[in-house]
Amino acid sequence: MSVPGETPALRVLPRGRHAAPRAVVAESQRERVLVAMADATAAKGYANVSVADVIGRAGISRRSFYELFANKEEAFLAAYDAGVAGLLEAIAEAEEDAGAQAATGPGALTARARAGTEVYLHLLADNPAFARTFLIEVLGAGPAALARRDAVHQRFAERLADGFAAISDAAGGLPEPQPYVFRAAVGAIHELVTDCLLKRGAAALPELLGPILEIELRLLSARAPERTGRR
Repeated sequence: MSVPGETPALRVLPRGRHAAPRAVVAESQRERVLVAMADATAAKGYANVSVADVIGRAGISRRSFYELFANKEEAFLAAYDAGVAGLLEAIAEAEEDAGAQAATGPGALTARARAGTEVYLHLLADNPAFARTFLIEVLGAGPAALARRDAVHQRFAERLADGFAAISDAAGGLPEPQPYVFRAAVGAIHELVTDCLLKRGAAALPELLGPILEIELRLLSARAPERTGRR
């Protein structure tokens, strides 16, 4: 899996009679632009990044850039989307594997949460440029980026809800939190991770495993308070 922010060795495509098909060249250039976009954004901030910054890091021409993307914003959104897709895919695989191996009930909830959270934190730690793009720079990248961020938070909340529902069914039924509890859990985790990234750097993110698990398990498994009749 490739996540923007991790700069791989650039592949050298053959030229002349043995040149790669145009579609292969375009895909290679697109991947390089996504990585370059995340790297440049992390280094300079979205507002200060220019197309020249991106193409310089990607090693492509301005013409090639505009054949792939209409502008800087479109490239940023594509980098964000690609990173999020890879992140969610890796988390889903880890959670499914852990859920299949664990017992039902609270033990399965703990195992599933731990596996997904470990993958989430380690991927961000290993890809600091994407971590900053995903968590911080997206806030200043315009309305379309904010809408993407909101949709991603909702997807994370839905994943928590789906995981809880699967475990609850296997355990014969557990008290199900309201949807806002799952969204609140995502917000709390996001705040904790962002604070760590800003103050301590991406390398420290895996140390948040324990605190994040506590947030998830307390919010998702604790009993709801008794209603008093007040609104």
